Amino acid sequence: MNRLLSAFCGPHSLLAVLAVLSLCFAPADPAHAQDTTAVSLTQISSDPFTVAPGQHATEVEPHVLANGTTLVAAFQTGRIAPGGATAIGWATSTDGGATWSHGFLPGLTKGNGGGPYDAASDPAVAYDAKHGVWMIASLPISNTTTTVAVVVSRSTDGGFTWDNPVSVGPVVDSSDKNWIVCDSTATSPFYGNCYVEWDNPDTGDGILMSTSSDGGLTWGAAKTTATQAAGVGGQPLVQPNGTVIVPIETSGISAFISTNGGGSWSVPATVSNIQSHTDAGGIRSGPLPSAAMDGAGKVYVVWEDCRFRTSCSTNDLVYSTSTNGLQWSKVTRIPIDATTSTLDHFIPGIGIDPATSGATAHIAIHFYFYPQSKCTTSTCRLGVGYISSHNGGSTWNTPVKLASQMQLAWLPNSQNGLMVGDYIATAFTNGVPHGVFAIAAAKSGTTFNESTNTAQGLTVPETGPQLSSAGDKPLHNLSDPIENERPERGIPPSKRAAKRSSK
Repeated sequence: MNRLLSAFCGPHSLLAVLAVLSLCFAPADPAHAQDTTAVSLTQISSDPFTVAPGQHATEVEPHVLANGTTLVAAFQTGRIAPGGATAIGWATSTDGGATWSHGFLPGLTKGNGGGPYDAASDPAVAYDAKHGVWMIASLPISNTTTTVAVVVSRSTDGGFTWDNPVSVGPVVDSSDKNWIVCDSTATSPFYGNCYVEWDNPDTGDGILMSTSSDGGLTWGAAKTTATQAAGVGGQPLVQPNGTVIVPIETSGISAFISTNGGGSWSVPATVSNIQSHTDAGGIRSGPLPSAAMDGAGKVYVVWEDCRFRTSCSTNDLVYSTSTNGLQWSKVTRIPIDATTSTLDHFIPGIGIDPATSGATAHIAIHFYFYPQSKCTTSTCRLGVGYISSHNGGSTWNTPVKLASQMQLAWLPNSQNGLMVGDYIATAFTNGVPHGVFAIAAAKSGTTFNESTNTAQGLTVPETGPQLSSAGDKPLHNLSDPIENERPERGIPPSKRAAKRSSK
């Protein structure tokens, strides 16, 4: 069996697998693995564009959100190497992910026709229950002029038709890593408020927040944290009592809050330092947080981290929790495999069933991985994995492999490396987890073959073998240098200088 595992999981295997086995994660007897015979992959969108300068056919960086049985996903379509994409795509399901409709946001990009911008990036989805509006926030990109910081596209018919985008924030040279959330708890004092977060690279990634109380039609003036802090990759969440908690990467992993409906924002509190292994092969990745909240308002933040691995040789996924955004639990390892394994785990997307909480919270995480951490651009093989917990993270079910053996040459380039995205996501409908993620296959000539997919048939088992990291302890304070990411968008520096000198 060990010889079989080596052939299946090794970096030089030529076996192209889009499978549901978990042998690469757990070297236990596969007879004890979670039964995943019902799991299958469904493509929910693909890139139809051919217009330059996009790298077609590619789709990257998906996000998904659920409300009832409706799922709405958004993603970059036609990745442009210097930044952004030809269009922002959407896909909507009203039957819990069984069937999907898809299209592209209007009035946004020139590549999709009818839009003013050269590209767009960083899509994130929100739902405003008070006003019955789905929203997709994204970053507009212009090659020649300034733009508004963020735009929001709205749908009032359940996510099937979308209005031209609404402006959020001031006109700027550059902005990055936006996210959006709405307060949809009817008993909250700020029910119907929606919040957009982003950062300004021109001020050293200064954190900015804007609030809407009319279904995303208008947005308030951008506000900073109490200390005008800098950070990137914030993912705001709203507790049932209306408190907004924003986990974010700063000099470490931090979080700041608002208890007055976005009227003001606190000083960021420390969640953890960052100890991260640089993922091999030139892939675009890093310790950006992924955040989700259980039904009672407990927040979980997940990121890639090497503190449990000898010499920071590879990344686990780790998490910390908080009930108020200010005090956070110790960092805990998610036991996808043993700390002696060669696997590298990165780009997690966490979701929690909102009908569950506390010690019975159902957690699901999709993530990318390499079977061998030590690999090169030509030998690395990229996969997509899934793991779940039925008891709030006390123990974890056997992980599931959803895809594997993707070659890095099949991925489009970006200003920060080969790309599947800075984030992916997981959402629950009626207790069933759904992830969205990019899967690539071999190119046809110079044309890529990377599309947005989801997995059907995943569950959060409450019985069966359980994995625990209860005895694991950090081994060191080592970290590779954290990537100084170039922002997705903005006027090139030479054009900025020329523009400023002409003023």
